[in-house]
Amino acid sequence: MKFRPLHDRVVVEPLEGDEKTSGGIIIPDTAKEKPMEGKVTAVGNGSRGDDGKIQALDVKKGDKVLYGKWSGTEVKLDGKTLLIMRESDIMGILQ
Repeated sequence: MKFRPLHDRVVVEPLEGDEKTSGGIIIPDTAKEKPMEGKVTAVGNGSRGDDGKIQALDVKKGDKVLYGKWSGTEVKLDGKTLLIMRESDIMGILQ
């Protein structure tokens, strides 16, 4: 299935955290925290400004980003869990 977000929305694939602590203890799925970083898989065209022109987004496909713990709407597409969120929900791009 092809999916293209509209306006200033982006699709982010959450990156799973470590399954072990630094001491070697395996963390069960029920105790894991929600991931706060992910990879952008699709972006919209941008939002329309007051002057009517489309303002391009700062993030692009392939960027690794940091977002809020409860940001976005979780959806399943092609068996993958993805997040759809506004660009303003993204805190920054990881270098």
